[in-house]
Amino acid sequence: MASALSPRLLAIVDALPLRDGMRVLEIGCGPGAMARAMSHRIGSGHVLAIDRSAKAVGQAVAGSDDEISAGRLTFRQVAAESFVREPGEAPFDIAVAVRVGAFDGRHPQAGEKALVRIKAALVPGGKLFIDGGDPLKEISLDGI
Repeated sequence: MASALSPRLLAIVDALPLRDGMRVLEIGCGPGAMARAMSHRIGSGHVLAIDRSAKAVGQAVAGSDDEISAGRLTFRQVAAESFVREPGEAPFDIAVAVRVGAFDGRHPQAGEKALVRIKAALVPGGKLFIDGGDPLKEISLDGI
């Protein structure tokens, strides 16, 4: 693994309901440390980590050779409010966002758009988790 997780991010990864074969969407992946950690916990599953920053995605890709080569992890440069699954791309079981302005109240208009996009990317009943709980909280996608 390219870099160790901070205790805060480790607590978040530990709290996620990760299981073998799961498809995970990480929103706002930054340099990719949490995406790499999740990819090691889902066995035959897959993590797609997105970030609006080309620099962040570049750093994440550069530090993730093993996970990318193993087919467990991919990165994509896109904002949460613009995200759509690619043609033929399977839906995700869960999504997770840590320190993402669209979900923490800093950018509420982007958040409204992002919630619609994320719900569309998830399996029916899929869940969105964000930081701010102990250590996570689930954002309800009912009614979206």
